[in-house]
Amino acid sequence: MANEKPNQPQDESRRRFLKYSGTALGGVVLGGVIGGLVGSNLNKTEKEVTPEPGKSGTAPENKDYNQALMFFNQDQFLTAEAASERLFPKDDLGPGAKELGVAFFIDHQMASAFGTNSRDYMQPPYYQAEATQGYQLVFKRRELIALGLDAMNQYSNTKYQKTFVEIAPEEQDAVLTAFETDKTEIKDVPASNFFAMFLNLTLEGAYADPLYGGNRNMAGWKMRNFPGNQMSYTEYIEKEEFVKLEPLSLHDHLELG
Repeated sequence: MANEKPNQPQDESRRRFLKYSGTALGGVVLGGVIGGLVGSNLNKTEKEVTPEPGKSGTAPENKDYNQALMFFNQDQFLTAEAASERLFPKDDLGPGAKELGVAFFIDHQMASAFGTNSRDYMQPPYYQAEATQGYQLVFKRRELIALGLDAMNQYSNTKYQKTFVEIAPEEQDAVLTAFETDKTEIKDVPASNFFAMFLNLTLEGAYADPLYGGNRNMAGWKMRNFPGNQMSYTEYIEKEEFVKLEPLSLHDHLELG
């Protein structure tokens, strides 16, 4: 994981990530309304893409629902996919971020009210904020993530003469570590701000309801025996033994309705 020292092995990061991310289960990332994407995004087709001006790109082939690009251009999407996979890699415990569709989740969040900071006060005058007062940057979240992904490619090109997607896994870890430890900056913003947000989004994408684009096939929930969004627990609430349920998503209820 990127918070390791660069000269230490990185591939054992998954277990540590799962260990400390477990506290999020049962919280807002599980079937929560993180970005307010229910409804309007369900009608998106697989080929709908919103690239930046002057950029071209098509969504990678994906037959799952809600798996179309809504904000990223193709280069940003592929960089987000590769970076999230290094933070949450596939191993014997289950699928990694790429297989879970985490980059789609991040893309959808950036296209949502969450990504545009629509509920945050973003106008002057500005005052020194307390640490508990939430997001405080002048950039909108979508701007910070897009700038950070572009900066990762620029950093990779400068150091390795290749884009982030093209460099070796251990080199990708070194780039992520540089951003985590503020060895570089993004338009006068500490790179660690971008890294922290991207790490959180990776975790959310692994465990959020699949309706929001990540946690494909509810595999993130299945790794933890989390039941998802069940209609009721009245049959099981008084049972003393652990009852393993096949998880359900919000989308399952929409289909049933």
